[in-house]
Amino acid sequence: MRDVVILGSTGSIGTQALDIVRANPDRFRVVGLTARGGNPELFEQQVAEFGPVFHGLGEEASVEAAGWPADVVLNGITGAVGLRPTLAALDAGTTLALANKESLVIGGPLVKERAKPGQIVPVDSEHSALAQCLRGGTPEEVRRLVLTASGGPFRGRTREDLAGVTPDQALAHPTWDMGPVVTINSATLVNKGLEVIEAHLLFDIPFDRIEVVVHPTSVVHSMVEFVDGSTLVQASPPTMLIPIALGLAWPDRVPDTAPPVDWTRAETWEFAPLDDEAFPAVALARTAGARGGTAPAVYNAANEVCVDAFRAGRLPFVAITDVIASVVRDHDVPSGEQLTLADVLAADAWAREAAARIIDAEDRP
Repeated sequence: MRDVVILGSTGSIGTQALDIVRANPDRFRVVGLTARGGNPELFEQQVAEFGPVFHGLGEEASVEAAGWPADVVLNGITGAVGLRPTLAALDAGTTLALANKESLVIGGPLVKERAKPGQIVPVDSEHSALAQCLRGGTPEEVRRLVLTASGGPFRGRTREDLAGVTPDQALAHPTWDMGPVVTINSATLVNKGLEVIEAHLLFDIPFDRIEVVVHPTSVVHSMVEFVDGSTLVQASPPTMLIPIALGLAWPDRVPDTAPPVDWTRAETWEFAPLDDEAFPAVALARTAGARGGTAPAVYNAANEVCVDAFRAGRLPFVAITDVIASVVRDHDVPSGEQLTLADVLAADAWAREAAARIIDAEDRP
């Protein structure tokens, strides 16, 4: 029996994690639940059903819950607000099932220096896939990591085609059912940019050995290519249940978590190169990741502000990456070798203000 704490319990990751707990009461027990507070009625229902020892709404509650005695903390919070809970879980020595990629991306070395070997288990489907494939060889045998991207709802369109995209169109993802921020990040491919940085940090692979390919059906979640020319693929129908269950039970698997690929049916897997001209977010993320320090935090913070503005009708879709690029370009990465939490939070705040100023200027009649 594993005691688990679920941060962001009313979101997409959190509700699916509770489905897994509900289906496996002999394996998992919920001892902590937190949420941002956007759906208090659902949260009250979850607390009544699972009876956690600790529960609360808001960032401070999540930080406290992350340090609660448990076997696994699942960080399913969306956005930079997940950083402090991530650090709290690591400091407590608890296994961290990490779905909040932003905390690793913006925290970078700060997160890695606090993590014990094997303490962070990735829950993003792509990084869970890579972790599974990496079991098939030694680090010295790995040639490159290959992240797959569905291409989102606008796959195949040119930059000109994207000029009039609406929030409703951006939220209509063809294969995944996710929260609004992650869905729009998938439409811009900012999400894939964050995942490239995440892969670099999780697996210590240089950026020039991390590739992105477009795979519309999202059956292949990612691949690892080895030095002998062999490539291992992790495949399943598009579902987050498998990586969430694996994160909770790592290194073990939870039987019957989700249906597998039906090999009795004809299946075609399509792969295509990424169009960096129409979707520059991944290349921009590589630049920010290579600069290191607080640059990834600036990339993420500027994007969060841009997504809010786009959803409010104040910023065109194609301008999201334009604003991010401008803010990243204008940011001076601190020269100090030791990154601190204060550095990250200051860079995050600066980037939000810088992005807001640009958006305000563009939105002014």
